[in-house]
Amino acid sequence: MATATPEAPPLAPAPVKKPSRKRGRWTPYWLLLPGLLWLFVFFALPMVYQASTSVQTGSLEEGYKVTWHFATYWDAVADYWPQFLRSVLYAGAATILCLVLGYPLAYLIAFRAGRWRNLIMILVIAPFFTSFLIRTLAWKTILADGGPVVGALNSLHVLDVTSWLGITAGDRVLATPLAVVCGLTYNFLPFMILPLYTSLERIDGRLHEAAGDLYARPFTTFRKVTFPLSMPGVVSGTLLTFIPASGDYVNADLLGSTDTRMIGNVIQTQFLRILDYPTAAALSFILMAAILIMVTLYIRKSGTEDLV
Repeated sequence: MATATPEAPPLAPAPVKKPSRKRGRWTPYWLLLPGLLWLFVFFALPMVYQASTSVQTGSLEEGYKVTWHFATYWDAVADYWPQFLRSVLYAGAATILCLVLGYPLAYLIAFRAGRWRNLIMILVIAPFFTSFLIRTLAWKTILADGGPVVGALNSLHVLDVTSWLGITAGDRVLATPLAVVCGLTYNFLPFMILPLYTSLERIDGRLHEAAGDLYARPFTTFRKVTFPLSMPGVVSGTLLTFIPASGDYVNADLLGSTDTRMIGNVIQTQFLRILDYPTAAALSFILMAAILIMVTLYIRKSGTEDLV
């Protein structure tokens, strides 16, 4: 008779080495390092350099020296406050127009577009496929004297009203505040629509149904439900529109005149033509500080910090 040999016990699995907690703890910081280096080299260092430039005195031939001449800031405000005020007014008008035009379109894309949603979104971002300069030059052709737009406005006597308001000059639209605001509105309108669409798309449709079950009218539903829930998109869109529009100089240069110069045009002239680097740097810091104060107050007043 064959004798049965006992089977060998199964081998125990090799212990799995757990990664060191210390090594895993530093992983997020290593991932953040490239971005932090980028910000330091291309943002922080230029800011420090411009800050030192703003308190220098001298000339391009003799050289500039840091003399802590803070009077440059006061002189910049005293000499160019009309351009500062004009930049805020133009950027504010363009932001309001972008909100008025962009909110209905964003609402349509979010709730009513259906299968046409992707096509409309492509049309919204289509201006990004061309250069900012080309888009602005196109408006110079659209608003040209004797063109169909100016002719239609003249036939409707719209230019009579705008001339009385001071935003156009006679039968002309180019080289007027209206042309600059139109250019700003067109170029920055997608920056308003995209955050609004993202915020509106997040709204649960059952909230609208619940409002209807409570016999709320469509306007009441919009006022009580839709618009308050879309406030993060409104705040984000207005910031993304107002901030770059206030420092823009291309639209005022191509569509405006010497009477519509914005602070961006002054900074460009000081840097590239007059070569007065301290004044240009001081103007840049004043503009940045003014925008920062306005944005801070606006976010606090809006009552939301959940930005899209």
